[in-house]
Amino acid sequence: MKPTKDEIRRINQVQRDFFSGLIHVFDPPLPEGVPERLEKIVASARINKGETVLDVGSGTGILIPLIRAYQPRTIFACDLSEAMLVHLRKHYPYALAIAADVRNISLSSESIDVVMMNACYPNIVDKDSSIANVSRMMKLNGRMVISHPMGKSFIDSLKEKSPFPLDDFPQRSEAQDLFEPYGFEIQDLIDEPRLYILVAVKNDRVERYHE
Repeated sequence: MKPTKDEIRRINQVQRDFFSGLIHVFDPPLPEGVPERLEKIVASARINKGETVLDVGSGTGILIPLIRAYQPRTIFACDLSEAMLVHLRKHYPYALAIAADVRNISLSSESIDVVMMNACYPNIVDKDSSIANVSRMMKLNGRMVISHPMGKSFIDSLKEKSPFPLDDFPQRSEAQDLFEPYGFEIQDLIDEPRLYILVAVKNDRVERYHE
């Protein structure tokens, strides 16, 4: 069932408050193996020099320097938490920060080459509207990467103590059913104990949008 606008606002505020109090958790040093897995996640997007990248759920900017290494023209960093983005702006002033729910980002249509959703997909409350908006913003043949450097089991371990609902990462068949109506084709899926990467490519077969 699609959440109501009031429910979306309520859960977004809970998430905003929760993550604003966890900024220190995302500071280096990261757990063993995570930096290497983050590099693999960013590499999976196949970012070309001069492209435009949107990092959804950017937090303090853990992916930003890895993205920049591929020499994109522009990096947008979106997060619900303004406190997280203050930290991001301080360390990565070249990234353009946007404090917003991904469903409400108002970047131009067909302006984005790559969308990264690292460690945030389970938190997204209104996935239909969010993916529809991502599809609107993305260029044809753009890549959407949904990922987590600790894998699905890490999200499972958080569910009982999380103050907001967390969804599972989708399997390939489920992902195709979820994203195909918005013009995405699943290109690759890595589902390992400590790594999840789903790569979807924007095609021209968009069946529907949800408002």
